[in-house]
Amino acid sequence: MPPKAKITKEMVIDAGLKIVRNEGEENLNVRRVATELNCSTQPVMYHFKTVNDLKSSVYKLADELHTNFLMIPDENADNPLLSIGLRYIRFANEEKNLFCFLFQSDKFQNISFRELVYSDCSAPIIAPICENTGLSESQTKELFESLLICVHGAASLIANNSIDYDNAYFERLLRNTFTGMICIIKGDKNETV
Repeated sequence: MPPKAKITKEMVIDAGLKIVRNEGEENLNVRRVATELNCSTQPVMYHFKTVNDLKSSVYKLADELHTNFLMIPDENADNPLLSIGLRYIRFANEEKNLFCFLFQSDKFQNISFRELVYSDCSAPIIAPICENTGLSESQTKELFESLLICVHGAASLIANNSIDYDNAYFERLLRNTFTGMICIIKGDKNETV
């Protein structure tokens, strides 16, 4: 039986995530991962034939971490969609390098923004909003798309140090956007926000 590998594939991916998280994607390379793991480049290259393969695996782990962060249940939230939006913005503030890696690199090209909004993966978000607002599924997706653009814009500005993080400000912004979009979608342009 061959000896057990000391450096596992998971260790390499975890080290890659740590590098991206702390130093940014531009520092993710085989040599840097090997240094992080205190080994030669051979174990890293054994598990990943190319740097792009490594980056792809690190991206998947970062995406999973991001999704788990967004989906933390908030028992006090009166609006789950706004709660998720606020966590999205908070993630950009707390994990600037990971946010940029996930959404501002060439790795985020497999799915378009509209495909994301209208995909089956948005169903758990869409259904409760339909129920709470009385909007149809297509109207709720229009609302979700508008909020997502607002949330992603705010998160991008924070991740790039163009605006300071202020939870109260962003909560007000999202509530106003949410309420205003419902009024527009329902056709009640006279209702105050």
